[in-house]
Amino acid sequence: MASLVIAEHNNQTLADATARTVTAAAAVSAPVHILVAGQNCAAVAEAAAKIAGVEKVLLADDAIYARPVAESLAALILTLADKYDAVLAPATSNGKNTLPRVAAALDVPQISEIIKVVSPDTFERPIYAGNAIATVQAPAGKKIITVRTTVFKTAGDGGSAAIEKLSAAADPGLSKFAGEVLSKSERPELTSAKIVISGGRGLGSGENFQLLDKVADRLHAAVGASRAAVDAGYVPNDYQVGQTGKVVAPDLYLAVGISGAIQHLAGMKDSKVIAAINKDEEAPIFQVADYGLVADLFQALPEMDQELGKLGYGQDKGKS
Repeated sequence: MASLVIAEHNNQTLADATARTVTAAAAVSAPVHILVAGQNCAAVAEAAAKIAGVEKVLLADDAIYARPVAESLAALILTLADKYDAVLAPATSNGKNTLPRVAAALDVPQISEIIKVVSPDTFERPIYAGNAIATVQAPAGKKIITVRTTVFKTAGDGGSAAIEKLSAAADPGLSKFAGEVLSKSERPELTSAKIVISGGRGLGSGENFQLLDKVADRLHAAVGASRAAVDAGYVPNDYQVGQTGKVVAPDLYLAVGISGAIQHLAGMKDSKVIAAINKDEEAPIFQVADYGLVADLFQALPEMDQELGKLGYGQDKGKS
């Protein structure tokens, strides 16, 4: 029949993860439709309609969807599911929160965090913190899928899909949005940044993350951290990169003072270029790094900051 992609957005802009999920959906079952559920989100629907390969955009614009409450969104998806062979969402916090409820209601197994579509019913997904790749075959029937979007290409522009308005589904009344605290930063968002600089427990304290901040500002990079650094209280949870944190795949990933536990590697091993700074030449991070520097980070980072300054980074060049 078709695939339905659940759009990831903030009511104003459409996340790149949506276009990447469209790429996966097209390989599962074409044509592809996109569901945009939100409030005052017509601009998001218009952006979704321009994605190449999308036949239709379903717009549910209602106050009940102003924030992504999983129970309310799952109820809406269930009213549409009969029309589709597959329902897909990015493997973000929202997707991981919503689609399991849909799968349970439909009594079908969910296929989580796929990284490749082998055929319409066969997929590859990482297991054991990314140390092995499992090939799984879905049973006949509807497929509920979350997509690790960092490994799929972004679907192009040039589409002209029709936009169809939907009425809100009945509110199940199981939960309601109470509030949120958003981190504010002038730096790029961690999962979409082209350059990510992450620090580990080797930095020794939260104050020492300022060394990373200086280099990150030069390169217009996002700052991340290992779970060890987060657990030690150096930085907030939203910095965490890894199996239980955020999955990133930037053009350049610089790991500073990070040993390279498999849980961390699971969140960054798809980066195009990996560089590492660690004083321990036996650190596991060097086994996956394209470039490694065995050095004291407290000496290497200030030197890197100075050299980048000499090259003009942090001025116009650092913002390009």
